[in-house]
Amino acid sequence: MASDSSKETRTYGVTSALSHAQPKDKDIELTKKLETYLVRLGIYETDDELQHRIAVLAALNNLVKDWIVKFSTEKKMPELVASKMSGKVYTFGSYRLGVHTKGADIDTLCVAPRHVERSDFFDSFQKMLRERKEVKDLRAVEDAYVPVMKMVFDGVEIDLLFARLALQELPLDLDLRDDSLLKNLDPRCVRSLNGCRVTDEILHLVPQRENFKLTLRAVKLWAKRRGIYSNVLGFLGGVSWAMLVARICQLYPNAVASTLIQKFFFVFKTWHWPKPLLLKQPAQDNPYGLNVWDPRVNPSDRYHVMPIITPAYPQQNSTFNVSYSTLGVIKEEFEKGFVFMEKLFSGSECNWEELFEPVNFFNKYRHYIAISASAKTEIEQLEWVGLVESKIRLLVNSLEQSEEIKVAHVNPKQYPKTDESDPKTLWFIGLEFEKLEHLKVDLTFAIQSFVNTGKCTYSNF
Repeated sequence: MASDSSKETRTYGVTSALSHAQPKDKDIELTKKLETYLVRLGIYETDDELQHRIAVLAALNNLVKDWIVKFSTEKKMPELVASKMSGKVYTFGSYRLGVHTKGADIDTLCVAPRHVERSDFFDSFQKMLRERKEVKDLRAVEDAYVPVMKMVFDGVEIDLLFARLALQELPLDLDLRDDSLLKNLDPRCVRSLNGCRVTDEILHLVPQRENFKLTLRAVKLWAKRRGIYSNVLGFLGGVSWAMLVARICQLYPNAVASTLIQKFFFVFKTWHWPKPLLLKQPAQDNPYGLNVWDPRVNPSDRYHVMPIITPAYPQQNSTFNVSYSTLGVIKEEFEKGFVFMEKLFSGSECNWEELFEPVNFFNKYRHYIAISASAKTEIEQLEWVGLVESKIRLLVNSLEQSEEIKVAHVNPKQYPKTDESDPKTLWFIGLEFEKLEHLKVDLTFAIQSFVNTGKCTYSNF
């Protein structure tokens, strides 16, 4: 009896739970209907598809092990010592959280001992991958903020990062959540490790993983349908949505998915941003002098409008791209979601499909800006589109500075034109103007500045 009481009153996160109530029959019934709806949409993979992913990851892991042994031998290590060297592939992101959808890519991290450099990874291991017939469309982006190799491995899209640990050899029970692993690492390795460390910490901090996973699946689908899923364009990316859902699971540890979704909208429609969202108390010290989110120390952190702080050291704000316009759009969708969930729980004649109804972006505003990105070839277009998209939030921020503009809402959806002779991608920004008399708006400076930034980026590309 005492152990049950202890379990019920356990605190998850930075505060005690708001409710330990057990689910009612209505909650369970609505959750079953939600799961049925998601299955009907076809977002879940079949058992065969899941097993294929597992086999692909095992094959990639074996390749990493073989490469490090071979590389160690080439570095003139004694054969017996080289044979004991090893590396390992870890997963993070939606696959690690258990919420990936059919056909989604897998975020992975190659961890290696200290004698293996990043340059070796992008040189000799890349060569090994290119020799494999199951590896297609391999692209290495070594100079990125987080260096990555992208590929299709036996039909599965893989993003592979690299981290070199300050260890002579990797123990079999290596736990990447151990902060001491960050000692003496270069910043790019710290950033590469961050994905795994944050994902594992989130899983560690939620009370019931299955309820968390089903809720997160639903929330991510809702965010994509409502046009508010994109970190690069100033909305929220996958890890941010995961942390929001995780916090609700902490506050309602016994609730099932239907209740958690209702509470999700209730809590966040009234959240007092920029009050930060935390899954656990940040460490008071900074043992390795890394850059951490702390508005008391870093003046720039004080201007973040929707801080959602990652739970692993070094703590970062995962939503620093959010602007006042995108925050306004997100809050509006929270309010709409809450209204629907109230109707659903009141017994009104409505169903889950209504929550996930796609937003009609082009009926929402009277004025729009169209952004077009085009290059000479499809390969150049792929790179150019990514670069232009990464700059669009700067245009949104510039538009927000105009006193005539109330909202600058970028649609995360890309609109590609697949003309082989002239590949082109379009984005649209909806504008809502302040109701001022004799309104005259001149956006030339903001738009020209954006175009000039794009030209500079392209010339450096």
